[in-house]
Amino acid sequence: MDISQLNSLTAQVLWATFILAALFGAVVQRTHFCTMGAVSDIVNMGDWTRMRVWAMAIGVAMIGFYGLAAAGLIDPAKAVYASNRFIWLSALVGGLLFGFGMVLASGCGSKTLVRIGSGNLKSLVVFVVMAVAAFATLKGITAVLRVATVDRVAVDFSSNAALSNWAGSWLGVSPVLAGLVLAGVLGGGLIVWALAGPEFLRFDNLLAGVGIGLLIAAMWWLSGHMAYVAEHPETLAETFLATNSGRMEALSFVAPMAYTIDWLIFFSDKSKVLTLGVVSVFGVVVGSALYSLLSRSFHWEGFRNTEDTANHLVGAVLMGVGGVTAMGCTVGQGLSGISTLSATSFVAVAAIIAGAVAGLKYQIWRLDS
Repeated sequence: MDISQLNSLTAQVLWATFILAALFGAVVQRTHFCTMGAVSDIVNMGDWTRMRVWAMAIGVAMIGFYGLAAAGLIDPAKAVYASNRFIWLSALVGGLLFGFGMVLASGCGSKTLVRIGSGNLKSLVVFVVMAVAAFATLKGITAVLRVATVDRVAVDFSSNAALSNWAGSWLGVSPVLAGLVLAGVLGGGLIVWALAGPEFLRFDNLLAGVGIGLLIAAMWWLSGHMAYVAEHPETLAETFLATNSGRMEALSFVAPMAYTIDWLIFFSDKSKVLTLGVVSVFGVVVGSALYSLLSRSFHWEGFRNTEDTANHLVGAVLMGVGGVTAMGCTVGQGLSGISTLSATSFVAVAAIIAGAVAGLKYQIWRLDS
């Protein structure tokens, strides 16, 4: 493969990412898929429907990921979440911050992008502040704090810190086979639990649960198979085209927001190129906007008052710092990461939910005080 072929393939990968992200944005806009909303429904109304939808999406993504691995189309060991370090404290602290922040900011990173597409100016402000906070936690002042504190606390393993590797060692089988079995049991169990919900069998619930799960799996295939080059013509090293991490990636919306701001600000710098993460940010906004316009649900919305503004600003900062610290958001860790059976992802997801519950309790306390 020469440079011209490499450039052509990169363009194809980016366009495919944009299309998948746009579909994600349209599906979320239509179905109101929202992790914070799912937790809120449980806390405030005892309604588990949206949580079942999220569980179904996780199950489908999990089975899709290990199905691709079993078919030899992707290598789980090369996923961005694959690491010998079990960074449980980073996942715990970052997840708690992110979960609390997404309540204050009226939604997680993906929901913020979807709301921008439907005309929500509050979400546009959240996006900018969240992106700056995320970039600072990647490379700036809060990055120094993160590396000097929570990132130092970890458990190092001889192989990937994932349930598939642990189960494979225990059973004496390959991590891929163990992962496929676990995905069938855990992922299948989540799907069955979702379908067992009262009045769950509705089109929008199935569209969100199955559709979003399949989109995550499609992103794994796109990044890990289509975008994989065994030998770069210049460096002679294996390459995952158009990725910020240099590894196989799927949808995530915290660090990509930071990279998007970086790309926009330093656009004339030729070293700043489009990546899967940056393109997915634009794709979600465009997909949401198209659906909103076609369904005539697009409307402008701004802040109600000073307290509303302050809550969203604080929430955006917490999500930016927390999302990078936890290595992902409700989509990055809650769908993409957990589909790989990463131990860190399970801790991050539990912490995000706990943080969201705390945030909702705080809001209830504010209303009652």
